[in-house]
Amino acid sequence: MTAQTTAPTRVDYRTDPTQYRHWKLVVDGAVARLSLDIAEDGGIRPGYKLKLNSYDLGVDIELHDALNRVRFEHPQVRTVIVTSAKDRIFCSGANIFMLGVSSHAWKVNFCKFTNETRNGIEDSSKHSGLKFVAAVNGACAGGGYELALACDEIVLVDDRSSAVSLPEVPLLGVLPGTGGLTRVTDKRHVRHDLADIFCTSVEGVRGQRAVDWRLVDRIAKPAQFAAAVDDAAARLAQGSHRPANANGVALTRVEREESADSLRYAHVSVDIDRTRRTATLTLKAPTGAQPTDIAGIEAAGAAWWPLALARQLDDAILNLRTNELDIGTWLLKTEGDAQAVLASDATLITHQDHWLVRETIGALRRTFARLDVSSRSLFALVESGSAFAGSLAELALAADRTYMLALPDDAERAPRLTLNEFNFGLLPMVNDQSRLQRRFYEEAAPLEAARAAAGTPLDADAALALGLVTAAPDDIDWDDEIRIAIEERAAMSPDSLTGLEANLRFASKENMNTRIFGRLTAWQNWIFNRPNAVGDKGALKVYGTGEKAGFDLNRV
Repeated sequence: MTAQTTAPTRVDYRTDPTQYRHWKLVVDGAVARLSLDIAEDGGIRPGYKLKLNSYDLGVDIELHDALNRVRFEHPQVRTVIVTSAKDRIFCSGANIFMLGVSSHAWKVNFCKFTNETRNGIEDSSKHSGLKFVAAVNGACAGGGYELALACDEIVLVDDRSSAVSLPEVPLLGVLPGTGGLTRVTDKRHVRHDLADIFCTSVEGVRGQRAVDWRLVDRIAKPAQFAAAVDDAAARLAQGSHRPANANGVALTRVEREESADSLRYAHVSVDIDRTRRTATLTLKAPTGAQPTDIAGIEAAGAAWWPLALARQLDDAILNLRTNELDIGTWLLKTEGDAQAVLASDATLITHQDHWLVRETIGALRRTFARLDVSSRSLFALVESGSAFAGSLAELALAADRTYMLALPDDAERAPRLTLNEFNFGLLPMVNDQSRLQRRFYEEAAPLEAARAAAGTPLDADAALALGLVTAAPDDIDWDDEIRIAIEERAAMSPDSLTGLEANLRFASKENMNTRIFGRLTAWQNWIFNRPNAVGDKGALKVYGTGEKAGFDLNRV
C-alpha cells in the first residue's frame, strides 16, 4: 500500500506482507504472531506522526490483510497472538493528531472500517475456530485496548506500570470509537459502575484490579509473561477445528481496471453516474466449468469464483465508501447464468465443513455484512439477464428497495429470482439474522412460504406475492419508476438517510455488533460534529497543545 502524499489521493485497500510498514506476521505451526511495530513516519496521510504505536487507517488496512492471510494462507494456524514489538507499549490507540486534522467523514469511515476489522476477529473465532490472544506487553490505551477486547483472551503484563484504559472521554471529549464501551459491558461484563470509573479516568487500571474488574483475563510478571501467553494460545487451540495438515491458498492481488468513473474486476463492475449521484455495482455469475470437488476447489485457489467474487466486491465497497463520498445511492445488479450461481452454491453447501469452503463462506458473509452497514442507499434492480439466485439473491434481500421487471407477455426475457439455503442463514447479517428473517420479522408464515418456494425460479408477480421484492413495474413504467425513485432519493438529506437506513435495516433483533455500529452512527457521529470535541477549543483539537479545552457546559 502506498502512503498518501496529498489529501485527495485515493485510498487503496490492497496490500500484502511485502508492503507492510506496521505489522509483522510470523507463523510457527499452529500459532501465528501478529506484532504491532508502527512506523512513526508511515501515516497514510501527511500531517502527523504515529508515535507510541498509535495507528491510522493504513495500519488497519494491513491488519485486515494479515487476518485474511492467516485465514486462507495458513490453515494450520489455530491461535493468533496479537502483541507489540515495541518495549513497554502495546498500542496507544488511534492517532489523536490524525483525528484532529481529519474531516468528519474521514474520522467516521476510519472508525467504521476499524470496527469491521475488529468484528472480523470475533467472526473468525465464532465461525472458523481461529482464536485470538492479546498479549498486552505494555501500556494499552483507547483503540489499543479495543483491539485487545476483540480477542478471545487478554493477558496483561504485571510490571507495576502497564495498564489498560479507555481515556477518550476525559482526554478528547469523544467516545471510544471502535466498540470499546459496548465490549466492556456486553462482552467483558464489567459492572456498570466500575465501567463508569474506568471510562472516565486517564490512568486506567493495572494488575490484579484489572482481573478483578474483568478488564483482562490474566496477569503475569514479566519473567512469566511469555509462558502465560503461550499457555493461553495452546489452550484455545485445543478447541479449534482448523486442520493440522492442509495446504493454504495464496491470496493473489485483487486486479482491477480503473477509470475516472468505473472499476472493472473479473466478476464485479462499478459504474458511476456523477450527475445522478449513483454507482451501479454489477456482480457476474460464474462462467465456464467450475470445480465441484475439493481437489478442484483447492486447485482453483483464489481464482475460485465465490472467493474471487467476495474479495472483489469487498474491494469495490471499500473503494466507494472511502473515495466516493458524494455517490449516495448504489444500484445493485447481477448478470449471467443463474443456474451457474446455484450450482456453485450447491458445491459450497456440499463441502461447507472443509476449511477452505468454510473460510470462503466466511469471506462472503463478512462482505455482505459490510454492505449492510454501509451508509449508502441500496436499490436492487432485477432486470432481464439478471442472476439473482441463491447467494446473489442476498443482494436483493439486503437492499433498501428491490425493483423487479415484470414481463408477463415475454416469459423468455422475464427475469427470475431463486432462493436456496444461502438465503436461510448461511450468510447472516451482523445481528445474526438472515436477511429473510429481518425482512419478515421472523414471522413463521412468510418465512415458510419463502422456504416452500426455494429452488423455484420466481417471476416478478410471484416474487412480489411472496414479499421478496418491493415493486414490479412492467417494461412501460420501468424506466420512469426507477428514474423517479433515484431522483427522489438524491434530493433527500444524506444525514437523515443514514439514520433512516440504519434504523430500518436493523429493526428488531439487536446484539453486540448492532449496538457497536448503532452507537458509532448515532452518538460518535454526533459527538464528532460538536464543538466540545472539534471546535477551536474542543478537546480533540487542543490535545497536545498545552491549552485547556473549553466546553459548552449545557447538556443537550
